[in-house]
Amino acid sequence: MKEEFTQFKKLLLSLRERLVGKVDSMQGEALKRSRQDASGDLSNVPIHMADVGTDNYERDLMIELIQTGEQSLRDIDTALEKIEEGTFGICELCGKKINKERLKAVPYAKLCIDCQREEEVDHA
Repeated sequence: MKEEFTQFKKLLLSLRERLVGKVDSMQGEALKRSRQDASGDLSNVPIHMADVGTDNYERDLMIELIQTGEQSLRDIDTALEKIEEGTFGICELCGKKINKERLKAVPYAKLCIDCQREEEVDHA
């Protein structure tokens, strides 16, 4: 079991490293755009209303992606803590073991597949 935890820890750390790079990159791009807007740099300001709408959509999408990435990082950190505590791979709702295949696909999963389905139905 400890060997499996080690494999999942390596997977989580690798995933975390890649995700941090992506989130940092998106935050840098969002900050760059905000600075251009604040500086009054009109060279990048769209003239047509459709372009303004597209820019707003892209900004909102980037913010949502950053937030999703940050949540995933928190979930990864929680999974790493659970590995250290010895509680990794246990469903937070029912207390049963999470299927290894699920953990391979989503190593920071908090719920077994049955509880995840119930959560999605309840929140739909």
